Parts: sequence; C-alpha cells; structure tokens
Amino acid sequence: MAQMTTTPPITAFPAPTPSEAPVNKPRRGRRSVAASIGLHATMIVASLIAIGPIAWVLLSSFKPGYAVQSSELTLVKDPTLANYEYVLFDTNFPIWFLNSVLVAALTMLFGIFFSATTGYALSRFNFPGRRSLMMVFLVTQMFPVAILIVPIYTIMANLGLINTLPSLVIAYLTIAVPFCAWMLKGYFDSIPNSLDEAASLDGCGPFRTFWTVILPLARPAIAVTGFYTFLTAWGEVAYASAFIQDDKKFTLAYGMRQFVPQFNPQWEYLTAAAILVTIPAGIVFLFAQKHLVSGLTAGGTKG
Repeated sequence: MAQMTTTPPITAFPAPTPSEAPVNKPRRGRRSVAASIGLHATMIVASLIAIGPIAWVLLSSFKPGYAVQSSELTLVKDPTLANYEYVLFDTNFPIWFLNSVLVAALTMLFGIFFSATTGYALSRFNFPGRRSLMMVFLVTQMFPVAILIVPIYTIMANLGLINTLPSLVIAYLTIAVPFCAWMLKGYFDSIPNSLDEAASLDGCGPFRTFWTVILPLARPAIAVTGFYTFLTAWGEVAYASAFIQDDKKFTLAYGMRQFVPQFNPQWEYLTAAAILVTIPAGIVFLFAQKHLVSGLTAGGTKG
C-alpha cells in the first residue's frame, strides 16, 4: 500500500513595514565635499610655504646682483649663469666641496661602524656599565653645541689637530654616534634572538653573527644612520668655524660665509652656492629614501 505524504502548509510572512526596511547609512570616515576642499586647500598652502624659500633661492641664483637686492618682486629678471661661473671658477668653492665630501664621507663610514657595533652590543650583551653607558649617550644629547665646543676644542688642541679635517670628523662623530647608537639598538631589539642562537649553533662567533646575519637585516636602519651622519657633517658650521683657520681647509657651510660679509652681502653668489650644496645631499637622499621610513619606525616596537 502506497504511503501518502502531506505537504506542510506554506506560511506567509508579512512584508516589512517602511520603518523596518534597510536604510543605506553613509560609510564611516567619508569626508564631505567641503571638508575635502578645506583639507586639500590647507595642504596646498602648507606646501607653498615649505617650497617658497627654496624656490626663491633657486630663482635668485639666476639673477644678477642688482635684481636680487631690488625691492621689486619678480620671478626671473635678466637671467644669467654668471653667478655659477663665479662660484665655481673664481673662488675656492671646488676645494671647499672636496673638503666637505671627504669629511662627510668619513663621518658617515665611521659613524655607521661605531653606531652599529655599539647598538648591537647594547641590544644583545649584558655587561657591567651597560645602563650607565646608555645614560651617558642620552646625557650628551642634552647639551647644546655652544657648550661642547670649548672642551672639544681643548682636546683637539692637546692632540695637535686644530686646523685639520680629522678634528671635524671626530667632533661630528660625537654628535652623531650617541643618537644613532640608540636608534640602532631599538632596531636590533626588534630582531629575534633566535637568529643569534641559530648562528651560534652553526659555529658563528659574535662578530660573524653580527656581520653575516644581523647586519643584512638592519639595512633600513643602516641607511637612516648613514643619511643622518652625512647631513650632520655636510651642513655643520659651528665646529668648522672654531677648528679651521686656513681658507683651503674650509668646508662648504663655513666657506659660504665669505659671500655675505657684514657691509656688502653678495646674495647672488650665496644662492648659487646654496643650490650647488644641495645636490650631493639630494643624491644621498635618493639612495636612502626607500629605507628611511621603515628604518625610523621599525625600532619603535619590539616584535
């Protein structure tokens, strides 16, 4: 006998009332048109304020002297390359340039070496005086350059290094190494200790572990260190004015002061020299820019 099945009755549900209908709510974080216009206008104004002085220096470097000192506001009046020709061929600017490159390059190389090794030692080893050394690095950053010039000058005079370029390299390292060592320590803290332990099991000593395992992983922080130490030496004036006395040993930042004497400032030559000075710093920045953000932020947290 066939089994009969019954279909359950279909229950009709009432249609949702208008109050229950889904409402399309605006997405969170979406700015209004007025807010977007105000934000972009603010960014444009801030950009113009930041770029304005640089644009003025660039345009003034192509103007003759009377146009630079004129009260009339013009973009480029009687453009000329005479300012660059005078700076490059009628002054000691090329010698100052070589001196600055030499001092900045040595400061960068020694600064990277001392900062990296010091930061690694502070991060990985627990030795007597470790915390005291870290506090000393912090304390040295609290004193302005004007106070440190006198004791450093005395040390350089006792060593017979006054009026020599090595005195500038040593002085700039005293500025750059403490800060960079702290920064690199934070970066090394973010690298797991298990990598050191694995390298030691493979027979690597502390220095080989640092050189072959840790240092390649710290390339972003090393790039930031190199950029900072280079700029520290490239644009510094106070130590150069105190230690160097011979015109042929001037660095760029100090030698450019000759273009603005007290009673007859030559702004056209100063602006041309300023544009030439920015070129090496810009080249170094182009090589280091992809590592700058990651190098500055990676040591902020450990993990």
